[in-house]
Amino acid sequence: MKKLSTGRSMFWSVLAIFIVYAAVFLIFEDFERHVVEHLPAEFDWPLLWFTLFMLAVLGLILLRYSHRMDERIDRQQAEEQNRMRRRLTQNVAHELKTPVASIRGYMETLLENPDLDEATRNQFIARSHRQTERLASLLSDIATLSRMDFAPANHPHEVVDLTQLVCDMVLELSLQLEEHRQTFQNLLPDDITIEGDPSLFYSIFRNLTDNAMAYAGDKAVITLTASMEGPYWHFTFYDNGPGVDQKHLKRLFERFYRVESGRSRAQGGTGLGLAIVKNAVALHGGTIHVMNRPGGGLQFDFTLPVMKNNG
Repeated sequence: MKKLSTGRSMFWSVLAIFIVYAAVFLIFEDFERHVVEHLPAEFDWPLLWFTLFMLAVLGLILLRYSHRMDERIDRQQAEEQNRMRRRLTQNVAHELKTPVASIRGYMETLLENPDLDEATRNQFIARSHRQTERLASLLSDIATLSRMDFAPANHPHEVVDLTQLVCDMVLELSLQLEEHRQTFQNLLPDDITIEGDPSLFYSIFRNLTDNAMAYAGDKAVITLTASMEGPYWHFTFYDNGPGVDQKHLKRLFERFYRVESGRSRAQGGTGLGLAIVKNAVALHGGTIHVMNRPGGGLQFDFTLPVMKNNG
C-alpha cells in the first residue's frame, strides 16, 4: 500500500475527527429528539467535556502535523539552497576556467619565447588584458549578486534621478553605440525620482542595454519608455532586433544561462547580467517580464515603486 504524504495524512486525520464530532453531535442533539427520550440534564456536562476533549485532541494533532510540515519545508528549502550553491559553484568554476586558461597560455608563450616579434608580443598582451577585463566583470557581477542574496538590507537607499542616470549611461555608451550603428531612444519623462540603491539602478539599465547591444544586431534601435501606473513606474525596454526563440524566454533570467554561449563569451558577457536585473528589480519591490515583440525584437517590462512624496 502506498504511504500517504504528510499533507494527506493530516487531511484525512482532521477529516476523521470532524466526522466523529459531527456524529456525536447528531446522536446527542438531533437523533434523540426523534428516536430516544430526552436526555437528562446530567448528560450536559459530560457532553461538554467530551467536546472539549475532542477539540484538544484535534489541536494536538494539528500542532504535531504543523511541526512536521515545517520541518519538511525547511529540509526542502535547505536542499534547494544546497543545490543552487553547488550549481552556482560549478558555473563559476566553469566560467573562470576559460579566461584563466587563456591568460596562462598567453603568458607561458611569452615567457618561453623571449624572441617573439613586437607585434605578436603586443597581440598576446592585448588578448591577456581582454581576458583580465572579463574576469574582473565576472567577479564584479558575482559580488553584486552575492550582496543581493545575503545582505539585501545593507544596500543604500538614496533618492535617485533615474532620468539623469539613464542620460549619463547613454552618453557613456555613445562610442559603442556608434560603432555598431545602433540608436538609443531615451523617451523617459523628465525627473523620474525613486528611492533605492543607485548602483543597482544603474546595473538594471546598463545590463539591459548591454544585452540589447550584443544581440539586437547592427543598426538596431533600442527604446526605453516609462509611465506612472498607480504606486509604480512601469518601464518598457525594447529593441527591434530578431528576438529570441520562445524556448529561451523562461530561462533568460537564470544565472549563467546564455542563448548563444560562444557568441556571448566572445563579446565579453558574463551570463549574469539579466539575473542581476531581475534581482535588483525584485529587491526594490518591483517585477519584471520578458517577451518577444510581435514586430520583432525583445521587450522587457518592469516596475519600480514610486516615491511616496511623488504618489
